[in-house]
Amino acid sequence: MNLKLNQSICKLQSSIKISGSKSETNRLLLLKALYPNLVLENVSNSDDSEVMIKTLISNESVIDIHHAGTAMRFLTAYFAMQEGREIILTGSSRMKERPIKILIEALQQLGAEIEYLENKGFPPIKITGKIITQNKVSLPANVSSQYISALLLISPKLENGLELTLVGEITSVPYIKMTLALLNDLEIETSFLGNVVTVKPKPSIINCQLSIESDWSSASYFYSIIALSEIGTQITLSNYKQNSLQGDSVLAEIYKDFGVQTIFENNLITIQKVSDCHSNDSEQAKQLSTVNYQLNNSPDIAQTIAVTCFGLGISCHLTGLHTLKIKETDRLEALQVELTKLGANISVTNDSLTLEKSLKINSDIKIKTYQDHRMAMAFAPLALKTSIIIEDAEVVSKSYPNFWDDLQSIGFKMNEV
Repeated sequence: MNLKLNQSICKLQSSIKISGSKSETNRLLLLKALYPNLVLENVSNSDDSEVMIKTLISNESVIDIHHAGTAMRFLTAYFAMQEGREIILTGSSRMKERPIKILIEALQQLGAEIEYLENKGFPPIKITGKIITQNKVSLPANVSSQYISALLLISPKLENGLELTLVGEITSVPYIKMTLALLNDLEIETSFLGNVVTVKPKPSIINCQLSIESDWSSASYFYSIIALSEIGTQITLSNYKQNSLQGDSVLAEIYKDFGVQTIFENNLITIQKVSDCHSNDSEQAKQLSTVNYQLNNSPDIAQTIAVTCFGLGISCHLTGLHTLKIKETDRLEALQVELTKLGANISVTNDSLTLEKSLKINSDIKIKTYQDHRMAMAFAPLALKTSIIIEDAEVVSKSYPNFWDDLQSIGFKMNEV
């Protein structure tokens, strides 16, 4: 389905309820499989979480997780310690291009039995579950945090727990801390000292009920919408915490630069445009001609920020983006191609993006989404500036199935083409 977003105006006041964080949900779903007396509220309705739910209750010997990268990493670790179970994990053609070697080598260090069925280092893989007694392992610290979290999530159910040494400079620290905080919520003992993460074994937990915070990555698109709207426009989103575990909550601080204020109250956030950073008459605009952000801890919001800056006519330099090369698509290359079609002057390296100030946005451009949900959602706010066509718009269901309905509810005009 291709969707044309006609040039629109956001309503002055709107409210939206966003489902639970995909990152928190998928971690807790795995923990619920390990500890069945854990009860979860506000579970994510994303495709990725649906894949996790279905797989964890499946008795099939071949599991296809499609595009769900988190599921591939977490389930590889989970099935490795399911004694007596033999399973093949596979996925989409893109999933078969996404590396998993580092995680598998770490599991093999612990004694897991895993083999590649096609290309070495990539899915599909065959896993023969067994009791894992070894408890010390090391892996590079600058890899995707999902590899690290996959190991940490299964570790309390390993006979001797886990001592994980991260070699080098650690990236994506908030996601590691999120995993440890969720373990702590289940009264599982952990420590994170220097480059060593330790999780103590815990065979069982007492009955426990947890409510999952809504997804900050999903909120990012509404921050972009407010930044591109008129002063006074506001949207209230639920269910959010000021002391969030999610790294993407840095949005509240970053978007101050774009004139967006965040108010926390009663598990709600109200985001409001309070100043105009792109009016030539604005004092803020005179000061804000370019922004620089290090996004090691929140790479998933890079696409949103880049598109916001393009829409506002602001230059930006974003760094710490090396993990974007192995996502649903090569997100840096995809951003460069699609923003260039819109009229941007943009360059990328293996871990950075530089966008030059642009005063014109081309209209009626087709944005290719590359089977990547974040490409579709990051570009959608540009409909506040010009008409735009999003190809394969249904891809948003991977993380935010209600996205287009929610955009219509706040004033966006769209039709299938």
